[in-house]
Amino acid sequence: MSAPGPSPFRPLLKWAGGKRQLLPALRAFYPERFGRYFEPFVGSGAVFFDLHASGRLRTATLTDCNADLIGCYRTVRDRTAEVARVLARLARGHEADPAGHFYAVRERFNRTRARLGDGGIVDGYTPALAGMLVYLNRTGFNGLFRLNAAGQFNVPVGRYQRPRICDPEHLARVAAALGATGVTLALAPFEAVDGTARAGDLVYFDPPYAPLSPTARFTSYTARPFTLDDHARLRDTAVALSLRGCHVMVSNSSAPEVASLYEDDPQVGAAGLRVFRIPARRAINSRGAARGPVTEFLLTNLQPRQQSATG
Repeated sequence: MSAPGPSPFRPLLKWAGGKRQLLPALRAFYPERFGRYFEPFVGSGAVFFDLHASGRLRTATLTDCNADLIGCYRTVRDRTAEVARVLARLARGHEADPAGHFYAVRERFNRTRARLGDGGIVDGYTPALAGMLVYLNRTGFNGLFRLNAAGQFNVPVGRYQRPRICDPEHLARVAAALGATGVTLALAPFEAVDGTARAGDLVYFDPPYAPLSPTARFTSYTARPFTLDDHARLRDTAVALSLRGCHVMVSNSSAPEVASLYEDDPQVGAAGLRVFRIPARRAINSRGAARGPVTEFLLTNLQPRQQSATG
């Protein structure tokens, strides 16, 4: 069976480390047959949407520890038309005064979130909040979602000439995919998959990347950053799932700390996992000149169907 062809499905959100540009390389690793699909760091959901568009999904469990992300996706799924109306209003405001409107919406977004409290964000998400999140994502610097230590969204306005803020047809397609039979959205830590995935299932991990340099620390998708200890726990989870017979794929940067975790631990090889190096492009840096070709790691127990990556 050949790898599925290019998918026209565009994710709803831009996300640091989003995998849309790497889909041609990742498709080569998709197993010909698999049971259930799990994506514990759903982010932009590029791989989920790609598999959904190919018609290959039976069930999908999409989880993340980012409460705003899960709350937004659920609201888009369940109250699509209302979110579209909010985005239409926000688009008009942005057109009139891009920077002023952005910072006013950012302040309103943070105030509204604060009233919900940490425990109420997922279930308390409204079309207004979901619309604001999508708007801030489309118009903020590099599409980042970043929270400071106080739990406030603090990304500055981006420099976009004509950002696509309101696209009702695309929103409806995203909502239909998220609402498809067998698709579940939940707030959960990545280790939760260890208690549910079984032999034959496909698990794709796309964690916040270990930084390639001291100035590239975009790991605060929640108020708590993703640490090297977290990366080690993720590796151990991947090892356990591989030994169970799951199909496992883990994306990460080629930072030295990650190389050491993946290549120096004998349990990785014993579990049938191998590191492939995939050419990518660094998309997030405050200096445009610092963006460019990089190599990403793919830790997996799957073999590519074509030479799109090097071992």
